[in-house]
Amino acid sequence: MLIYNTMTKKKEEFVPSEKGKVKMYACGPTVYNFIHIGNARPVCVFDTLRRYFEYIGYDVTFVQNFTDIDDKIIAKANEEGVGYEVIAERYTREYQKDADGLGVRKATIHPKATETMDTIIEIIGTLVDKGHAYESGGDVYFRSRSFKDYGKLSHRTIDELDAGNRVDVTESKEDFSDFALWKNAKPGEPYWESPWGRGRPGWHIECSAMVKKYLGDTIDIHGGGQDLVFPHHENEIAQSECCTGTKYARFWMHNGYINIDNQKMSKSLGNFFTVRDVAEKYGYEPIKFLLLSAHYRSPINYSLDALEQCKSALERLYNCRDNLDFALKNAVCDSNGSEKVGSDFSLRLKSRKQQFIDAMDDDFNTADGIAALFELVRDCNTRFQAQPDKAECEAAIKLFDELCGVLGLLYARKSGDLEDDVKALIDERQKARNNRDFARADAIRDELKARGIALEDTPQGIKAVRL
Repeated sequence: MLIYNTMTKKKEEFVPSEKGKVKMYACGPTVYNFIHIGNARPVCVFDTLRRYFEYIGYDVTFVQNFTDIDDKIIAKANEEGVGYEVIAERYTREYQKDADGLGVRKATIHPKATETMDTIIEIIGTLVDKGHAYESGGDVYFRSRSFKDYGKLSHRTIDELDAGNRVDVTESKEDFSDFALWKNAKPGEPYWESPWGRGRPGWHIECSAMVKKYLGDTIDIHGGGQDLVFPHHENEIAQSECCTGTKYARFWMHNGYINIDNQKMSKSLGNFFTVRDVAEKYGYEPIKFLLLSAHYRSPINYSLDALEQCKSALERLYNCRDNLDFALKNAVCDSNGSEKVGSDFSLRLKSRKQQFIDAMDDDFNTADGIAALFELVRDCNTRFQAQPDKAECEAAIKLFDELCGVLGLLYARKSGDLEDDVKALIDERQKARNNRDFARADAIRDELKARGIALEDTPQGIKAVRL
């Protein structure tokens, strides 16, 4: 498998440091509000990457954090007159509702910054002892120039990087490029005890601590949005590698932006749409399909037209899966009761599976992976117009479910079993048609449609489709 490494700016063959196991970390949300569509992209991307690794046989330990102490959380708490933990817990729950709605699996571990305070303080202490950090007025800063490779992820020099970052200059810093590891507590703010006095951690140190605590000094993959390359991930690398003396992450993966009118979507610009609001109108799954429909490093232009197209694409997938169930119920076994090895359709299934794997192995190209899935849909629709073979139906269903499972799609599919009263109505309609009582037959069809069930007459019999 080839993965584009932001560190080297090229595709590299991915081989985990430990055979058969993958250690990956993706930056999670700062829980002070509902997540927007842009926030949801890395959530869906790295969940799907994890699924694919597992599909090809890796044992994956996936860590995704919650930043539950932060300036924005404190500001929101002060605005509402509640404790910071009230805000953090509320929006952690709301995030989980949206993640569940998007069909995203829970990470192996979801650590919180406030639960990792001992490790945070330990790392800061090590950096101070090694001369990479210093205390100033109760704050602790990292000496960016003490790390000779600072800027290696964003491929710029320290002066180029900080030219636009001087708003953070304070008299307590030795150099404008230094960044906070520990912040002295202000009146009324939450705090923790430390060797440097009461305070709380800076943002960057939190992720370094959670990676070290739950995955070790070096991990295989670190992921996040493109906007995190600098300063967040650059600072993570500097403080972690100065602390441990070893490489922090072997591969860096960053997803592209969501754009509105060709401008990055963000809360700060006010041009964002929350996942919750969009899902109330369109459902969650079209959002997820949209986020996987382009290569993860490419930008996505969000629009209502794009969501409508995603809804239509999903309907094709759902219809195909229902058609496969119907075909299986009406299928016959061939003479030996098994799939005809070497048949044209059997070879097509193998070809589609390989097409999907080739796409995903080429820098996790979900767009081409989805294209392979729709080629499979076309193959199935063509093959099962005629009398279906049972073994071929079963093989098609198995592959279809595999590929949808890797992509995390069709998770909202309802059971194909119909209620007894619905079956009775379908039987009654057929009898009415046989008796040429078309008025009663049409009335039953309308009644079933009102209940969300459409009837299709096929050469194999009547097919009921849930709307």
